[in-house]
Amino acid sequence: MSSITLTRVEKRFGDVVAVSDLSLTVEDREFLVLLGPSGCGKSTVLRVIAGLERPDSGEVRIGDRVVNEVEPKDRDLAMVFQSYALYPHMSARANIEFPLRARGVPKAERAALVQQAATMLDLADLLDRKPAQLSGGQRQRVALARAVVRRPAAFLMDEPLSNLDAKLRAQTRVELVDLQRRFDATVVYVTHDQVEAMTMGHRVAILDRGVLQQLDAPQDVYDRPANLFVARFIGTPPMNTLDATVTTADGCTMLHVGGSGVALPAQLAAALREAGPALVVLGVRPEHLVVAPEGQIPVTVELVEHLGHERHVMCRTDDGQELVVRQVADAPVPDLGSVIRVRVPEQSIHCFDADSGTRIEAA
Repeated sequence: MSSITLTRVEKRFGDVVAVSDLSLTVEDREFLVLLGPSGCGKSTVLRVIAGLERPDSGEVRIGDRVVNEVEPKDRDLAMVFQSYALYPHMSARANIEFPLRARGVPKAERAALVQQAATMLDLADLLDRKPAQLSGGQRQRVALARAVVRRPAAFLMDEPLSNLDAKLRAQTRVELVDLQRRFDATVVYVTHDQVEAMTMGHRVAILDRGVLQQLDAPQDVYDRPANLFVARFIGTPPMNTLDATVTTADGCTMLHVGGSGVALPAQLAAALREAGPALVVLGVRPEHLVVAPEGQIPVTVELVEHLGHERHVMCRTDDGQELVVRQVADAPVPDLGSVIRVRVPEQSIHCFDADSGTRIEAA
């Protein structure tokens, strides 16, 4: 297996910048997830690594080799597509062995490698069927087996589970993670699905409009979003972000949302005093808000979504800002139109610069 390094890569399509000044390294044997909304450039990044698109500037390395001018077939990469890309007239066996046949691998060795990959992916009884005779999940496993059988330097996967139903998607996630561990494989995996990113990746690279927003372990992305885009993108429901003003009186720094004051932990208060912004964005995860009589912020309940194991209470502050409270199912259900008070625990507060959106770190 090999590492993959992108250095200041840019890719344009006419006047549209699909990838902008991107630098990142996928470590050897790492499972890296490229995550972001549709059109953010993540599939373009994968295609640049694969050689299906040439960068307009910057450098692509696989291991120690610069591959900008290397043809896709010579990069020793295996790509798994959303569409499976199986040959419909060939059996599963023939599809899996196709890359081995193309490379001139002897027949006996091909047969052994195909059988090994098929056994690993629970396809041994399906090798003589054609794609039309297979379910979506079985086709996806054939596509994976075709990639695995080559033992490439790295695997590139472009939303490979998006055509599967929810149950099969969850099952195949587990299989992919297990496969990566067994092979010690380097994997670059593209998805817009946060659950896939959070549960599969060693690290997650979040893109927006071709720009890398944050590259971190999944839990760090959730706990310490680098900016407002990441805060509002990660989480279901995402982080509440409320416009707030900063005031300091008698050495005490507070945030004000509408007419309500929210006390800050000492280190974050010190950082705000040093940074000096008058306006910030207060961030707090819905599950960290507590409905309590002593809560700092009064809100009006506009909608209650019951999800079985939990509920989401949609509220609005006095100055018209939206806020979501995530509650366990056995908590008292607030009445629609009622005014409740929510408490923001100091340790759960995030602050972002109102102009740049950048996270303000505690001193």
